[in-house]
Amino acid sequence: MYQNIRFLDEQRLQKSVLPCTPLAVIKILEYLRIYNEIIPYGNRLFGHFITIVNRSEVVGRPLAALLANDGACVYSVDVTGIQQFTRGEGIKNKRHDVIEKKGWTLEDCVPLSDVVISGVPGDSYKFPINLLRDGANFDANVKDKASIYVPSIGKTTIAVLLRNQIRLVENRRDAIWAIDNQHRGTEHFAPHVHIK
Repeated sequence: MYQNIRFLDEQRLQKSVLPCTPLAVIKILEYLRIYNEIIPYGNRLFGHFITIVNRSEVVGRPLAALLANDGACVYSVDVTGIQQFTRGEGIKNKRHDVIEKKGWTLEDCVPLSDVVISGVPGDSYKFPINLLRDGANFDANVKDKASIYVPSIGKTTIAVLLRNQIRLVENRRDAIWAIDNQHRGTEHFAPHVHIK
């Protein structure tokens, strides 16, 4: 995920397993057509600016890495400051770099953002909605301002968890069949039925 490795094998048959909640957010963004399907995989968020509030190791940081590796310029906001996850001008790098944005605040990054994602785990934090651009996506207190509002992603996270479990079973099955075929000296491969 952080290295932008999408497959576990050289044949590109075994896809990587990604964290459930960050992947659920990506699947929702794909469904909402934030991703540009005309552009090749890995670059489909090119031209988008995204702010993520809360850089946790479970959701915020992996999500920022995944979105940046898909071409977005991501501002990751936390109590320690703001970091920019980017693949550089014109998405020239294969994987993202992290740049400290010294002196930056929400006032600097949020007005630039097409999408704003909050992962703050409590009601005590109130996001300054006056910073949002018209049409930005955020939480319940901006339903009137957001062009698209997604209140929670719990059910999608559960679906992604099930998807990951299936992917792990497929990867294990394929690895076992590959080992068996090597021992037999044959080139027979197991049929591949993969989910998207």
